Amino acid sequence: MRGRDEDTGEFLDISRSQNRRDALDVLALGEKLVALTPAQLARVPVPEDLLPHIAEAKRITAHIAHKRQLAFLAKHMRREDDAALDAIRDALDANSETSRREVATMHRVEDWRERLLKDGDKALGALLDEYPHADRQQLRTLVRNAQAEKAKNKPPRAYREIYQLLRTLLLPAALGLDAANLTAADDLDDQDDRHDQDGDDTAED
Repeated sequence: MRGRDEDTGEFLDISRSQNRRDALDVLALGEKLVALTPAQLARVPVPEDLLPHIAEAKRITAHIAHKRQLAFLAKHMRREDDAALDAIRDALDANSETSRREVATMHRVEDWRERLLKDGDKALGALLDEYPHADRQQLRTLVRNAQAEKAKNKPPRAYREIYQLLRTLLLPAALGLDAANLTAADDLDDQDDRHDQDGDDTAED
C-alpha cells in the first residue's frame, strides 16, 4: 500500500517486491473474509462496497473462477485506506479468539451432556448450581428420554436436543452474548447454508 508524505502529501515510492508482498497480504485477508460465516462476518467492520464481492466469492465454487473472484475482491480491497484494512485485521484477530472460546465451550457442552446421562439428578444439581436459570424439568425429561432412546436403540433425538439446550445455556456466557444474540447468529448461519445449497456455481473451469 502506498503511503503519503505528511508534509507534501505526495505518494511515497515503494519497491516492486514490497508491492507484491502487500498485494499477497491483502489477497490472504480477502480469503479469510470469504471463509467467514455470516455471523462472523457481521462482527467485522467491512466497508459496504466490499460485501457484494465477498458474497460472490462465497457463491462461486469452481476452482479457477473462485480464484479469479478472490483476486477481484483483493483489487477492490487495495483501494481501501490502511485504517479500514487494519480494522478488518483487528476484528479477525478478535474472531479467532471467539472461535477458540466456542470450541472450548463445545467441549464443555459435550462433557455436561455425558455427565447428565451418567449421573442423572446429581449432575443436574451441579449444572443448576452453575447455571441457576436452566430449566430443571426440561433437562430432566430430555435426559430420561435420551437414556430410553439408548436402551431401546432408537434415533438419538433427545440426545441431540440436550446438546442444543446446553449450547444455548453455556455459549452466551462464554462469548459475552445473550441467548437472543446467539439465536440470531445461528439464524444467519442457517440462511447461508441454505443459500450455498441453492446457489452453488456450476460453471466449468
